[in-house]
Amino acid sequence: MSEKKNSLTAELTCGERLVRCLRGEPIDRVPYGVGIGWEPWGATLRRWRRETHRDNLDPAVEFGFDPDFASPAVHAGIYPPFECRVLEENAEFIVRRDERGITKRERRDRGSIPQFLDYPVRTPDDWEQLKAERLRINEPARIAQDWDAFRDHLRRTGQAVQVGAYPFGIFGTPRDLMGAEALLVAFYDHPDLVHDMMNHLATLWISLWEKVADEVRIDHIHIWEDMSGRQGSLISPAMIETFMMPCYDRIADFARSVGVRVISVDTDGDCGELVPLMMKHGVNAFFPFEVQAGNDILEYRRRYPTLGILGGLDKRALAGTKRDIDIEIDRAETMLKFGRYVPGFDHLIPPDAPWENYHYAAEQIKDLCYSGVPHATTSI
Repeated sequence: MSEKKNSLTAELTCGERLVRCLRGEPIDRVPYGVGIGWEPWGATLRRWRRETHRDNLDPAVEFGFDPDFASPAVHAGIYPPFECRVLEENAEFIVRRDERGITKRERRDRGSIPQFLDYPVRTPDDWEQLKAERLRINEPARIAQDWDAFRDHLRRTGQAVQVGAYPFGIFGTPRDLMGAEALLVAFYDHPDLVHDMMNHLATLWISLWEKVADEVRIDHIHIWEDMSGRQGSLISPAMIETFMMPCYDRIADFARSVGVRVISVDTDGDCGELVPLMMKHGVNAFFPFEVQAGNDILEYRRRYPTLGILGGLDKRALAGTKRDIDIEIDRAETMLKFGRYVPGFDHLIPPDAPWENYHYAAEQIKDLCYSGVPHATTSI
């Protein structure tokens, strides 16, 4: 190992390594085990614990995953929350309203995604009431963080700081407030409502982040959108520019003003329309690049050499053979040669993946992350 690399190893915290990796800057090694692409569904973890006969099995501990970003305790959404209520139940299902005011029908075993039945915003009047009662800006109680304790945590762990998280996004949150179908119709029937929702949420979040920036350095702003399907974006690029990108510009302006280095977006589905558009407005990292929706991270790397990429390995391979997994490991190795890549699978690990396969993939990718794969500045 060179003297320069020894120096980097001594200097880099896990947080600085993660930020530099996504930005294509010099690092000692690649971050390992970071992001949703290593996290199992609850049913998956229960399977693995049965297979290993270890009731306390924790993959992050088992493989020594690096810490992800640290997020301060702030209330960025519905606050005060709605009272959670069980509205109906039987031996198999529960219908409940959650703290966000969303009514869902869920299996008791949580073996599938919920069925969404109702949302807190149906009309412009509903929005005005919600905005006045539960989405107030400069509400002191939204900051729930003991800052001395948080700074001590950062010193101990070396993590970088993230603001923004699931389920908060310029499109994503209005979708959760109205439901996808109602929001898509509102773009045409109530465009002023959609503009006001997005602008108000951006103002709310930036006001919170300003308070966070007064206490600690922010390195990462994350925006959760989930606004794509297999067919691509749920709204047109023109609508994205008109409705969403003014808010993204405000977020990017804030990021520049306080030295934030990474702005990321999480969207499922085919994000091919979103990546180039959002990169023009300050976004420099994306995930999870679902393969079954048509995403190919090698092609994204070729087209966008300055984009930070997390994930993008086909999680379905974990239910297959070692050869299937090796194909994804080879893909990760190629990506690592060109930098700005944090390897992981393309979403939470489903319960058809046996522990043996996950173990094999985790060990192989750990070797890649620790092997000192050089980071080039050229594209594929």
